[in-house]
Amino acid sequence: MRNFQELLIWQKSHSLTLMIYKICLSFPKEEVYGLISQMRRSSSSIPTNIAEGCGRNSNPEMRRFLIISSGSSSELEYQLLLARDLNYISQDIYKELSDLAIEIRKMLHSFIKSLEVKSDKKEAS
Repeated sequence: MRNFQELLIWQKSHSLTLMIYKICLSFPKEEVYGLISQMRRSSSSIPTNIAEGCGRNSNPEMRRFLIISSGSSSELEYQLLLARDLNYISQDIYKELSDLAIEIRKMLHSFIKSLEVKSDKKEAS
């Protein structure tokens, strides 16, 4: 069992979620049940699934939750693009948040690969 709060990837994804919640406050009220809800769910799904994976007893289970986190990161990337194209966020905010989402997804991919290597070594033993 891992302490998720010690993971840099969790810390970054938690920060991203907080930023998403903050920027959504400026969105039009008619988006409360649309884009705001979707962006909040996809962003919070990233650190939530990392945390849940850390509570599991095996690397394959951890890997499964990291893959879900990665999918949520991709989903958020599109929602950020949509928010920019609807003029809900500026190009600068879009770039900052999109770059962070991409960085997190790359970190997730690396973490997933490292778990695969550990599983392969265990099987070879």
